[in-house]
Amino acid sequence: MTSNETPYLEQFPGEAKLVKAAFWSSFISLAIGALFGVIQVLHRTDVLRFIDSADYYTVLTIHGVLLVISFTIFFLVGLFTWAITTSLDRPLPSLRFSWGWYGMMVAGMLASAFSMFAGFIDSIDVSASVLFTFYAPLQAHPLYYIGLVTFVVGTWVAGFDWIRTWWGWKQDNPDERIPLPTFMVLTTMIMWYIATLGVAVALLAFILPWSLGLVDSINPTLTRTLFWFFGHPVVYFWLMPAYMMWYIMLPKVAGGKLFSDPLARVVFVLFLVLSVPTGIHHQYLDPGIAEGFKFIAMTNTMFLLLPSFLTAFTVVASMEHGARQRGGTGYLGWLKALPWRDPVFTGMALAGMMFAAAGFSGMINAGMNINYLVHNTFWVVGHFHLTVGTGVALTFMAVSYWFMPQLTGKRLWNRTVALVQVLLWFVGMTLMSNAMHRGGLLGIPRRTAEPQYDGFEFEAGVGSVAELDAQIVIGGILLGLSTALFLAVMIGTVLGPRDDSLPGNNYAETLSGPEDAPLVLDNLKLWTIIAIILVIFAYTLPLLSIISRGGLFGFETGGLPLSISLLGSTIAATFGELLPAAGSVTAPLETAATTLTGIVR
Repeated sequence: MTSNETPYLEQFPGEAKLVKAAFWSSFISLAIGALFGVIQVLHRTDVLRFIDSADYYTVLTIHGVLLVISFTIFFLVGLFTWAITTSLDRPLPSLRFSWGWYGMMVAGMLASAFSMFAGFIDSIDVSASVLFTFYAPLQAHPLYYIGLVTFVVGTWVAGFDWIRTWWGWKQDNPDERIPLPTFMVLTTMIMWYIATLGVAVALLAFILPWSLGLVDSINPTLTRTLFWFFGHPVVYFWLMPAYMMWYIMLPKVAGGKLFSDPLARVVFVLFLVLSVPTGIHHQYLDPGIAEGFKFIAMTNTMFLLLPSFLTAFTVVASMEHGARQRGGTGYLGWLKALPWRDPVFTGMALAGMMFAAAGFSGMINAGMNINYLVHNTFWVVGHFHLTVGTGVALTFMAVSYWFMPQLTGKRLWNRTVALVQVLLWFVGMTLMSNAMHRGGLLGIPRRTAEPQYDGFEFEAGVGSVAELDAQIVIGGILLGLSTALFLAVMIGTVLGPRDDSLPGNNYAETLSGPEDAPLVLDNLKLWTIIAIILVIFAYTLPLLSIISRGGLFGFETGGLPLSISLLGSTIAATFGELLPAAGSVTAPLETAATTLTGIVR
């Protein structure tokens, strides 16, 4: 681990500007996305409605895309740039090239954002109210998809930039082990390259031509499956940078050392190998996929508990080591010795606790049988807000309190406000996610502006739906306030005075270092091959089955009427065979099928 005592701004001034730009892009996305989240909360609970329910879905789309794609990935590229340059003690090969991929990402997100916001203006036919999960049969304007493709390609180019930086270092240090932060960046990006192949094929080969009118039909099950090929591992693309901070920053802030470098490498190898062959578990209720394929996806998903358990052990052991170095004693008494007044530590520690809770609700989602109880209910929304909404988002906000002084040379503005901010996020998310999980068990649906059905009432075994709505509103408002405080601290830091006593740009040392890790862990070629083989095993047969049933590009645009007509004709033909003389019976059936076909068309 590095022991550099120079702030990052002085060590890598050019890269610091790039990282700062990426972070501010992330923060702007967070601000807009959080605002739209509060609007959703107020509208759904019928507390305050100042938008039409039809516009709710545009709000939902903006909230999802800006937070789970723009906020997280812009922060990720900044964080990974810092990790590569710091751990290798080497600048990026070409800052002009690096600003190029950042520019691609900004241009792509602006294009997608324009198409989403155009949904509020009827006179601009460039809308994209397709929610976060962009697949057929919902169709957005081509600009939306072009923007997303440009954004993703920008991340690919960024990964190439980091890989070539490492390769240059490797040529100069052929016998050195890959530094742990660089190892984490490389394994994450290899996983990302594999995972994004699915969404790239879906967008470029099917959805974009369909939205442009180049083809008249599409296979919805195929595009859904290709989306979830990417849609579940993208969760780990957000999560692995948070894990990086828990491994290399949290132990240092706690006053100790990372318990085990080898275990950290094992965790990231497991994520590389196991993250992608799991996406079908999002499609348990899709009728076009055989149950056997879903069972395989469930099994693969359960294996992902292993890296999470290893992380829980390693991170908690590292925190305990730090607490005992600070004088902590006893089986649990050492917890009091941790620096709970430090917003960097407290934010990351609380994020880890919430992510542990998300792991338990995630096991419900992953099980085929019990998933039927919570599928497409508010439970899923509660789970998602614990994972990316707290495990990732709160970690990113907490480490920003360390990064921003490093990037600006300024003193952090008001550590007390920063501490209040992370506590508000924890309390707000506890209230909101608890109510969402409980609401899901009642069957309250997700993704709807009108969960208050006329003539029907959800009945809670404990409490009431009104109490759940109150928790959601209070939690959502606290989260909005927490976001405002975070942005205030960031802006106050940038506008504040310089600090000549900033700590150095370093992170945790290790109790067990890379020399204790088997050399095979650094064999990225081997793990990449294994990951690809597992993906082939998990997806080849399901994709071939889907294509054989629904066609590569689906059937005609009038697929539904065609199916009804075919059904009517089949019934008529069947009766005709069973009752050859019953012409008076089959004729009305054929007529009814033709009439129904015309009505549906």
